[in-house]
Amino acid sequence: MKKKKLQLRELKGKQSTVISASEKKLKTYLLAIFSFVMLIVGIAIDYFDAFPFFKGWVRIVWYTVAYIPVGFPVIKEGWESIKNGDFFTEFFLMSIATLGAFAIGEYPEGVAVMLFYAVGELFQNAAVNRAKGNIKALLDARPDEALVYKNGDFVSVNPETVEIGEKIQVRVGEKIPLDGILLSEKASLNTAAITGESKPDTITQNEKVFAGSINLDGVIEVETTKKFKDSSIARILDMVQNATARKSKTELFIRKFARIYTPIVVFLAIGLTLLPYFFVDEYVFRDWLYRALIFLVISCPCALVISIPLGYFGGLGAASRNGILFKGASFLDAMTKVNTVVMDKTGTVTKGVFKIKEVVTKNNFAPALSAVKGEAEFPVLSEAEMMQYLMAMEEQSTHPIAKAILEYKAEGADFKASEVSEVAGKGLKGIVNHKEVLVGNKALMTSNNVDVPPETDAIVESIVMVAIDGKFAGYVTIADELKEDAHHTIQQIREAGIAKIIMLSGDKDSITQQVAKELNIDWAKGGLLPEDKLNEVEKLKEQPESTVAFMGDGINDAPVLAASDVGIAMGGLGSDVAIETADVIIQTDQPSRMARGIQIGRSTRRIVWQNIGLAFGVKGIFLVLGAIGLATMWEAVFADVGVSFVAIVNAIRLQKMNWK
Repeated sequence: MKKKKLQLRELKGKQSTVISASEKKLKTYLLAIFSFVMLIVGIAIDYFDAFPFFKGWVRIVWYTVAYIPVGFPVIKEGWESIKNGDFFTEFFLMSIATLGAFAIGEYPEGVAVMLFYAVGELFQNAAVNRAKGNIKALLDARPDEALVYKNGDFVSVNPETVEIGEKIQVRVGEKIPLDGILLSEKASLNTAAITGESKPDTITQNEKVFAGSINLDGVIEVETTKKFKDSSIARILDMVQNATARKSKTELFIRKFARIYTPIVVFLAIGLTLLPYFFVDEYVFRDWLYRALIFLVISCPCALVISIPLGYFGGLGAASRNGILFKGASFLDAMTKVNTVVMDKTGTVTKGVFKIKEVVTKNNFAPALSAVKGEAEFPVLSEAEMMQYLMAMEEQSTHPIAKAILEYKAEGADFKASEVSEVAGKGLKGIVNHKEVLVGNKALMTSNNVDVPPETDAIVESIVMVAIDGKFAGYVTIADELKEDAHHTIQQIREAGIAKIIMLSGDKDSITQQVAKELNIDWAKGGLLPEDKLNEVEKLKEQPESTVAFMGDGINDAPVLAASDVGIAMGGLGSDVAIETADVIIQTDQPSRMARGIQIGRSTRRIVWQNIGLAFGVKGIFLVLGAIGLATMWEAVFADVGVSFVAIVNAIRLQKMNWK
């Protein structure tokens, strides 16, 4: 009962927050409309001279009443900034310019400047809110309860309290609260919040499901594999929220520029007011002050300060809508400069879902081996017996190949492995049934002085060799297949203007070369340890004007992802370590999304620079016109608020764009 009351209070608190935000927004619009009506009526009375009494203090009071609703919030913001030691802000510029206009009797223009500035702010807020739509959708995807099986029944609890290995139930239309394995036969899930894909995804028993996915058909049961804080949706939210804090170099430059530019403008305006006294014969203080006020309004850096962050925010939102997570605006910029793409093979361009193709015991090679050491040294093992040793070892591994091997149905007693250790890039070593067992590639066998039949060198597929007590026992070949969009990926990357595409893999060089040839990749190298991949990428980075992006998914890819200029990780099948290390996450596991990420980055950068050019160009022209007395305060309003409005609309275009 207490829990329900607490949930009710939390719900009411959220609702009141939403209502208060809506009321504040409505109030701002109403105040702007009030000021606009007062301004238009005042200008009409002035123009037609309809009321003789509309002079002196009556006129001052009228325009003051029109000014206060839109001017007071800006003046207050400027004053707060000054108290915090930040004197020269756009709020300060607007306050000085409009109060100065009132001081010289230009009341309508003073109201107009502040009114249109306030309208520009409203447009900015609306645009930012729209850009935040994708992030809000992710926030809404956070599950707020989990039905956990306890004491013979499913009870509702906070997802943060659920432990790994517990069974949860998800009804139709509900969100899966934690990452896990599907216990039911099948499920139809909407994974849009996780992958950006709108079409339903069909999952079968024992496959992974991710928190935030919506169950579309029938009640399902899931066994949790991660805590709530480590779930996919929590991780994505953290990355998206942190992305807004990682500014691009362009954003950082504009911020620094505005801090230097604004005080310079203020002192230039003071000079424009006072210095002509020493050089002009008929100096009129009011006229030069008016020019200085125009100069201040025109020079306000609003268009830059507003539109550039908005552009990058829009780019981040558009990318997340397309299933691509950038960990910051700086990586949107970095993607535009990539000219060399390096990619892993397994799990990146191939599905990473292996199946046993062939099981071969040492009996097939007995004649060749007996010529070396004598057949007596090679005890005969059946296929089932060898597989029992192999499966006992692979139970200790998380490699995709291990999963394929464990699907094999071996008859006989189940063996258990002990003292299992991983030999980096080679395989596993351990004890099974009181015998020392080696499971891995030829390099592992060679380093342990195990003789391997030379015929195995001709095998192209992935091969897992088995040695028992230092003697070769046989091998298993494993087949992987290309992802559906693998060919499309290479085509799109080339169309994006990438000059060089390289594949680096820990898999056999023969397999790597075969896949590279099939995909028309420029250069490939296999049989690499993690440090070998790192060395290859470091060499590429040393080349003149080389910007390297690496795309991978495994734990062994983490060092390369960190070292590359842009690290791109597969978010669905990829390891947590790779995802944490990478700069960009492809949530859909589709490598072709990389090319789309490049397109989004380029579109964002293009719009940002369009806005920079527009702001500097228009403001430069009107600054000169204002200084020589050819521009009025109305032109100043256009140069400031008008340019800001155009820049905002231009930035919003990112949210409407489609990339293919």
